[in-house]
Amino acid sequence: MQYSVLDLAPVPEGVDVAQALKNTTDLAQHCEALGYHRFWLAEHHNMPGIASAATAVLIGHVAAHTKSIRVGAGGVMLPNHAPLTIAEQFGTLAALHGDRIDLGLGRAPGGDQAVYHALRRAGSDDFPGDVAELIGYLGDPREGAPVRALPGEGSHVPVWILGSSLYGAQLAAHYGLPYAFASHFAPDALEQATEIYRRTFRPSVHLAKPHFMLAANVFAADTDEEGAYLRTSMQQAFARMRTGTRGKLPRPVEDIDAVIGAGVRRSVDQMMSVSATGSREKVRGELRGLITRYQPDEVILTSQIHDHAARKKSLQIAAEVMPDLEPAPV
Repeated sequence: MQYSVLDLAPVPEGVDVAQALKNTTDLAQHCEALGYHRFWLAEHHNMPGIASAATAVLIGHVAAHTKSIRVGAGGVMLPNHAPLTIAEQFGTLAALHGDRIDLGLGRAPGGDQAVYHALRRAGSDDFPGDVAELIGYLGDPREGAPVRALPGEGSHVPVWILGSSLYGAQLAAHYGLPYAFASHFAPDALEQATEIYRRTFRPSVHLAKPHFMLAANVFAADTDEEGAYLRTSMQQAFARMRTGTRGKLPRPVEDIDAVIGAGVRRSVDQMMSVSATGSREKVRGELRGLITRYQPDEVILTSQIHDHAARKKSLQIAAEVMPDLEPAPV
């Protein structure tokens, strides 16, 4: 089973954006050496703790500093962009880096309404139509078409649908596209969405059968206690999101309940329930449990950890246990 990485280019407290981007590049090289299949980056706006707003630019930089790992968007928030623009950007990336580029598409704006307005994207919301238009631009050359993606056409950059609801599952199945579920922060509809995607999938020129990717957090360390300590940075970040407080990725703390309160922590832990936290053996067992339950075709892991060296080690431990965790036959 393939295993991949989602990196949000975190900007930890005490670190500037330039260093955060260097860390992301270093992490991509590290993950390539560890055998990870893909390295994805996500579009977020107006967030001090995330440095991947210009997603296509960062994908190009990471691809230029790696050799074999697939690099892509997990994802581009298509409502923010004209489909032609994205086709040209990713067609250019494919021309530069060959068949290593992935294009995951999300429906959310990647920010609030103020961000949506600032991106000049007022108007209708036709996500299915925009997806079809974009795929058309990336497909076979269309001589005589009034608008062509140049570069872009003929590149056949693989398109994924991303989501955290039943809507994305239905759309991915309808178009016969691979589907990635954002279970690392929104797991509530995971089981139902996966079932709908697989049951209603229509084979296409893109895929003969469903391909489902499960997203999971991983906070792996030498001990269970250290893994739980590293996890507190993400717990604080989610707690701050609930109150609309933006900031850099917080430093970990010894007593998370003292910082965010036990009630908020329980709510945050539900958001983060698709996670593996702790020592090598504990992480192995928790990942095995997720894979057994949801039977993914691929797992994409994210380690939002304050310390860069600890983040690299977390993904190294995960890479060492993942090859043993094939899903059981259905």
